[in-house]
Amino acid sequence: MTDWMLALIGDWGVTVLAIVTFLSCLAVPVPSSMMMLASGAFAASGDMALIPAASAALVGAVAGDQTGYGLGRLSYRRAEGWLLQSPTRAAVLNRARGQVQTRGAVAVFFSRWLFSVLGPYVNLLAGGAGMTWLTFTAMGVAGEIVWVSVYVGLGYLAGGQIEQIADLLGNASGFLASLAITGVLGWGLWRRRHRSATQP
Repeated sequence: MTDWMLALIGDWGVTVLAIVTFLSCLAVPVPSSMMMLASGAFAASGDMALIPAASAALVGAVAGDQTGYGLGRLSYRRAEGWLLQSPTRAAVLNRARGQVQTRGAVAVFFSRWLFSVLGPYVNLLAGGAGMTWLTFTAMGVAGEIVWVSVYVGLGYLAGGQIEQIADLLGNASGFLASLAITGVLGWGLWRRRHRSATQP
């Protein structure tokens, strides 16, 4: 772990945790997971209170999710007229909206922690495709609780092994995100080929 990260946490405490998790949920490349691990280690050594640290990380993450959702909804409203001018685009848009409404809640939950690399983009898609705010918020908060608990908790338990755990979790998260994208693309291609084969 670099000295500047330790200095940030030492100087700013829970405030920097909230800011970093907020930015990470907007796809800004900040070391949010590493900072949460570090805050857990600081809590274990008595230099930081555990509950305020975890709460700050959670508040920042939820605020970032809400901002991303709002940006998705705003950009959709601005582009809606253009999208609906074409019957083809309108059909695709309506299908995407239906998919988000029926299966989007699961995507929101798992993209908070298991596929966290995809989280910011799922936020935009959920807002743009019209997922209800209540569903998005409920699933988002539930997923962020898992994310924050895992990283702050592991930091608390690991102490001096933070860098090794961060590398392990980072590699696992990247692998799972790649696997998810590959699976979705493969499923889409299979459906397209199946649809072509069944049409006369």
